[in-house]
Amino acid sequence: MTQLRPLRRTAIFDIVRTIVDRGLTQSEVDAINGALDDILSDRNSASRSNPTNSSAADTQRRIGPNGIALIKRFEGCGRRRPDGMIEAYPDPGTGGDPWTIGWGATGRGIDGSAPIGPGTQWSQEQCDARLASDLERYAAEVAEAIGSAPTSQSQFDALVSFHYNTGAIGRATLTRKHRAGDYSGAAAEFERWNRAGGRVMPGLVRRRRAEAQLYRE
Repeated sequence: MTQLRPLRRTAIFDIVRTIVDRGLTQSEVDAINGALDDILSDRNSASRSNPTNSSAADTQRRIGPNGIALIKRFEGCGRRRPDGMIEAYPDPGTGGDPWTIGWGATGRGIDGSAPIGPGTQWSQEQCDARLASDLERYAAEVAEAIGSAPTSQSQFDALVSFHYNTGAIGRATLTRKHRAGDYSGAAAEFERWNRAGGRVMPGLVRRRRAEAQLYRE
């Protein structure tokens, strides 16, 4: 059975002695110990039966301000029309799919039905809302991919930016090296992801360099 550390039990007994203003008999000590064991047993059983109530839910990783700023810097929020609406644009590597809008959003549209493509238009508020929603999803996928590997906020931010752009966190050698604690090797992996449509893209070279720098901080 899980036990409280001796120091904590001693502190509890000292508090009780102060309250009653006398020493405790052995039967009273045994009774208090039993009550503490029952509390711990109930708590552990509840945690096992309902994992969502455990501390894991409180440690969900989220991308930080530096990661969001990096993503916004490289994604931009184009193309803005004269009327203030944002319209979709083709992939620079393929000249077509995947079409992108706002802060790098691709795939499904706002309503989850029609895909993003030629003629798609969103307001700035819709672009910002989609970014926030996508960042939660990508952060959760990165957290799942790296598991319990020790990860600083800067490393996590860089990995989310990488995954946001490539969608490759689940298969990248970068991820395996990070999980293994080979942080210098993982940082060197960023630069390999610099192609779109089979061609090296200067924008991706700059982005991977910025992500690697953030990862090393």
